[in-house]
Amino acid sequence: MPKSIAIFGGSFNPPGKHHAAIALRLAEMFDEVRVIPCGPRPDKPVTGSVPPVYRAALADIVFGGLPKVVVDLSDFEQETFTRNHELQARFEREGEVWHVVGADLLEGGARGESPIQQTWARGAELWQTANFAVLRRPGYELDARDLPPHAREVDLIVEGASTVIRERLSSGKSVTEMLHSRALAYIERYGLYRAPIPGNWARGTLEGAKFFLQADAAIPKVRELSVPLVSRHVPASDADFISVVGGDGAMLRSIREHWRARLPFFGINAGHMGFLLNGPEQVSAGAFPPCDVIFRQLPMLFLEFEDEAGQTRTAHGFNDAWLERATSQSAWLEITVNNVPRIPKLVSDGALVATAAGSTAYARSMGASPLLADTPAWLLVGSNVLEPAHWRSALLSPDTTVEIRSLEPRNRPVQAFVDGLSMGRVVALRARLSRAAAVELVFCASHDMAEKIAAIQFGA
Repeated sequence: MPKSIAIFGGSFNPPGKHHAAIALRLAEMFDEVRVIPCGPRPDKPVTGSVPPVYRAALADIVFGGLPKVVVDLSDFEQETFTRNHELQARFEREGEVWHVVGADLLEGGARGESPIQQTWARGAELWQTANFAVLRRPGYELDARDLPPHAREVDLIVEGASTVIRERLSSGKSVTEMLHSRALAYIERYGLYRAPIPGNWARGTLEGAKFFLQADAAIPKVRELSVPLVSRHVPASDADFISVVGGDGAMLRSIREHWRARLPFFGINAGHMGFLLNGPEQVSAGAFPPCDVIFRQLPMLFLEFEDEAGQTRTAHGFNDAWLERATSQSAWLEITVNNVPRIPKLVSDGALVATAAGSTAYARSMGASPLLADTPAWLLVGSNVLEPAHWRSALLSPDTTVEIRSLEPRNRPVQAFVDGLSMGRVVALRARLSRAAAVELVFCASHDMAEKIAAIQFGA
């Protein structure tokens, strides 16, 4: 039997406990549930009321840990709204597709007048050929004649509406019974659905919070700092934040493994520079976790790598991504920004893109000035540039897309890296700030990341 896949799409703006209950009910009936938060919709301007990176985090928080549920953030990343007939074509290669719809969308189906038949793209065709999982709310009477030819009914117990949640949030009323506790904490932290422009940092506390510990006990300094913490850590599924003991490399590895858990990361420096970490003095008796902290939500990079066969792979990076020469010969690269060729031929050891948070790392060693973590910009930097003679770096706006393409992939091959992880040989790298991926780093208020960068800028 083919795998049955329930396609559960919606605005989820924000996702409430009722959405999670629906996903769990669907997981009892189908082999897999794909939750797909929609991108911008002209018919629903409210989908743009909160930037997609926040909506993506909320979707991961609410649905991410549910059995047999997969959260698909592709609409956010591509800034689009994927229609149901397109979802049918995408997922039917994987199994038997079932479209999850509310019973209200079937009203008038017997006469060919249902919203699905009248307003969906290729709705009349889907009505006859596709499978539908129909959500029936308590007390809602559905005429059996209005059901499409291939339908299964799903009775619901929990009711709710994102509209009501937004209204209560905007008016300052309690929504505790309607939202997942972590989702509510995230919404309150960044002022979502209350302020016109959400914040990207907030003061708060970790006092009493449970943590999942990541530490390499084979490293003596890490082992020493971890001793007071080992007995207190909990499994990641029960944690309120992730504590990383090590250097910036350890933090990058932890981010790569766990960013979709949408837990804040609190780093403890057992290395050298530790720009992404807090000082080791935080692990003193009774001082961990600290009570007065700053949460910073920092963007990640969305990256596409093209190989010689024309195949494309995607990845996310937190600090940086770069191309560098794979042989003794210099790389010849073309730099295109927002589809405009800016440097027809860059002769160098390579080129790098970096987030503001990553600007203190490899980008800084190439000569670029580090940016404050919350700077609404990112960097493009050349490595040992020979031509153009005086070009070194460029500051990019948040909505910029960059392509770095090898002009001589056979004779002057290049290899790619993301946060130090090799991606092998490629012919091109396309990069932009992600619309869905972000990471929360936590710093002690007295030793915030901004202070570290200020010290660099002023030579301290």
